[in-house]
Amino acid sequence: MTAIAHQSKLMTGLNTRNHRAALNVFLFIVLAHWAEHVVQAVQIWVLGRPAAESRGVAGQWFPWLVTSEALHYGYALVMLAGFILVRRGFTGRSRTWWNIALYIQVWHHLEHLLLFIQAHAGANLGGRPVPTSLIQFLIPRVELHLFYNGVVFAPMVVAMLLHRRDAPEPRDGAATCDCAGDRGRPAEV
Repeated sequence: MTAIAHQSKLMTGLNTRNHRAALNVFLFIVLAHWAEHVVQAVQIWVLGRPAAESRGVAGQWFPWLVTSEALHYGYALVMLAGFILVRRGFTGRSRTWWNIALYIQVWHHLEHLLLFIQAHAGANLGGRPVPTSLIQFLIPRVELHLFYNGVVFAPMVVAMLLHRRDAPEPRDGAATCDCAGDRGRPAEV
């Protein structure tokens, strides 16, 4: 089997018989990331810690995680890849909402790419002491990342709910995803 055929088979599996599992893994990753941001926000605004000491959960044990632009960029890249890999399994209104989340994540990814480049080039926008994204000139970093994660997460959840509820019926023997339980699966032969 050629690499292209194997890749096509993998993509078909992710968007048909393994779509629900792929979405669940993706959702787990997103929620774990969200938890880190929420804990960091609680540390700052509820516990009154300085932002530099508010590192979320994992950052308490591994402080370098919070300042690692490579890690943050890697997460943004994983998110972008996740949106693209399971996109074909969405149809109708759920595809529209999934695309909205995807397009917002494209921008979020570009912002993290800009931060990553600055960190490795040693030159920051506006002469700032730390890597700075474009929107960060208007909104502080912690608040900006809460915002970005929220505006990506909201349409993603809408898409997943619509998809689960409105998964298409199989037609002409075409495979559909497994997200709607037995109703969304092709009949066994």
